[in-house]
Amino acid sequence: MMRIWYGFDELPALRNPVVTVGSYDGVHTGHRRLLERIVRLAQEQDGESVVVTFSPHPRAVLGNRGERVALLSSLKEKALLLEAAGIGNLIVAEFTKEFSRIPSDIFVTDYLLGRIGARTLVVGYNHHFGHNQEGNFEFLRRLQREKDFSIYEIPRQEVDRDKVSSTVIRRLIRAGKMEKANRLLGHAYTLIVQTDERGEMVPDDPDKLLPPPGEYSVTVDGRNDTLTVAADGRLSFRKRPESGEMLICFE
Repeated sequence: MMRIWYGFDELPALRNPVVTVGSYDGVHTGHRRLLERIVRLAQEQDGESVVVTFSPHPRAVLGNRGERVALLSSLKEKALLLEAAGIGNLIVAEFTKEFSRIPSDIFVTDYLLGRIGARTLVVGYNHHFGHNQEGNFEFLRRLQREKDFSIYEIPRQEVDRDKVSSTVIRRLIRAGKMEKANRLLGHAYTLIVQTDERGEMVPDDPDKLLPPPGEYSVTVDGRNDTLTVAADGRLSFRKRPESGEMLICFE
């Protein structure tokens, strides 16, 4: 079972951590190639796989005021997907404007190498991090000459000649093209909702991206059903759901 830590202050001693950092929104096929490398390296090095992610999403803090962040995965959904990918540890860093101002070298040396004890860092294609996005693969290579750690970069992935990115997948979902979105995600698009006694359903994150109004074939906690998305964003099933939390997977 994947362990989840909130912040860096109470982390245990991790064994030879292999670490990556990112939003991992949607945990799509491009992400999964990187995650597979992390899991494999951790096994080879008798270590532990670690993902550092952020809550809220950085764009919700640093984006234009009033601009809505359309999430492919809530934090709970992301955790389920990362666990399914074989990740052993998830660190959720609270993303604030103050946190965003941490210089790249301090973030790597104090947080990744210091508090986590990272022995290996794995980064994606064209990945940037730290204050003003100053940190990248070349930055890590320079820092590597001073510090004792290994780095790996994963090349950009392509599926059906489309660049695999959260932006492309959001565009497909907004168009209601769920089958193609699922292919780029590498898994069914998921939605965790809370339902009350009247059957009213609310996503567990208000910024979760919903497809356009229409009817969609889904599974609900493993059973087949039809989900209707109304023009006002209300959700309903053809079959009356039970109250409580439910996991919806779009087919």
